[in-house]
Amino acid sequence: MADVEMKDAKPKGDTKEEAAAPPPSPVAEIKSNVVLIERAVSTLEPRFTIRVLRSLTTLRKRLYEKALRDAVAEIYAQDSPVRASLLSRLPSAPAQEESMEIDSAPSKPPSETVPEAEIYLRLLILHHLLASKDTYAAAIEFANETVQKIQSLNRRSLDPIAARVWFALERAYELGGELSDARPLFLAAQRTASLRHDDETQASLINRLLRSYIHYSLYDQADKLISKTNFPASAPNSQYARYHYYLGRIKTVQLDYTAAHTNLQQAIRRAPAPKLAPGFYQAVHKLFVVVELLMGDIPERSLFRHPVLEKALGGYFDIVKAVRTGSLSQFQSTLAAHAAGFEADKTYTLVARLRQNVIKTGIRRLSLSYSRISLRDICVKLHLDSEEDAEYIVGKAIRDGVIEGRIVHEKGWMECGGQKTGYGPEVSEMYSRRIGYCLELHNQSVKAMRYPLNAHRKELADAEGAREREKELAKEIQEGDLDEDDALGPDF
Repeated sequence: MADVEMKDAKPKGDTKEEAAAPPPSPVAEIKSNVVLIERAVSTLEPRFTIRVLRSLTTLRKRLYEKALRDAVAEIYAQDSPVRASLLSRLPSAPAQEESMEIDSAPSKPPSETVPEAEIYLRLLILHHLLASKDTYAAAIEFANETVQKIQSLNRRSLDPIAARVWFALERAYELGGELSDARPLFLAAQRTASLRHDDETQASLINRLLRSYIHYSLYDQADKLISKTNFPASAPNSQYARYHYYLGRIKTVQLDYTAAHTNLQQAIRRAPAPKLAPGFYQAVHKLFVVVELLMGDIPERSLFRHPVLEKALGGYFDIVKAVRTGSLSQFQSTLAAHAAGFEADKTYTLVARLRQNVIKTGIRRLSLSYSRISLRDICVKLHLDSEEDAEYIVGKAIRDGVIEGRIVHEKGWMECGGQKTGYGPEVSEMYSRRIGYCLELHNQSVKAMRYPLNAHRKELADAEGAREREKELAKEIQEGDLDEDDALGPDF
């Protein structure tokens, strides 16, 4: 029997390392993205462009000047005017690198690419300019030039990339401190996008305008914009998440906490993964916690243990503890300690509204603990300024249905009634609100379902084949070649 040569088995760890290929370099990824954009233009399939834009967030974090310069040099020919205009926006390369490019072996000159590829490269260069404070002015100028070029080209295949360019333009003006100057550009572009039925660009511009209004606290103008425009139903989830967040902030300022709570829930559900967009995830939850407190609810503790939210919601967790215990002194000290953070988040005025909620919580706890308590003791326990304030607050709490009781003015005390039962109109209202949210969630989930392409054609083919077999069977029965009992099968 011949000897069989035994081969050494590779350990499992080596196969895993071989399977995990290293990520491509930025230059290679940019070149492959340009190829996808050209395929999208030639085949009229925007899904290739959307695939390219989906990787923009991770790609722009790895960009640097040499990678952009090398990508432009490899995509465009030496004498291309587009190459010269793009390289002029990047700092000049060192002399050593220029000499190395001259000494390199001559290669085949690349063919001229489509205008969509140029706008995509401009978008990458624009994001690179926004990474440094020294280039904010150059970024604003370059963004305006890119927008003018998009408007002059007027190609529908540019619409997905144009929506990202408008976001970069707004970011450049915001970082440069000139966000109000970009508002006329956004309004004119929004009208044009609406006439052309460019849903993605229209959704992006509506969000840009809402952000501009909210940045300068122009909530009335933002509310008028929402009432005069219709947000496109085909907009991507990222734009919908921003839109619902801005709606939630506007409704919160207008004291419509129920609508704000619903919009913020939609924003959280449509938001990207927390690790992909931690800043937006934290901003939405900060406002969401404040709105829940203003509605009289206490957020769940597990929310503050989330790894992305644990550090960002530290001050808000202290506020929740103060509201939950009904301690006005603890609330005032916590508000003073975290005032700078609340001002940065633009939630200070909203958190200050919680003072009444803290007092109501304290009164509710006192009403459950005492059957009769003097207004003076209420003033001392809740750290109020005078007995007149205590009387006014207790009377308002009784009128709003927070507690059951009455004030005896002659003797200066409050008599508390029995504890409220779990039945009543407020309970049915709460259940109807929950049912409405579940139905809305079901409708949105059905709309977001994805189906395989051309799946209906297979069903049509099966139905067509069944009809043909029925026709053949009926023809054979008419001709007498097949009995009816044979057609029904041996069981009959």
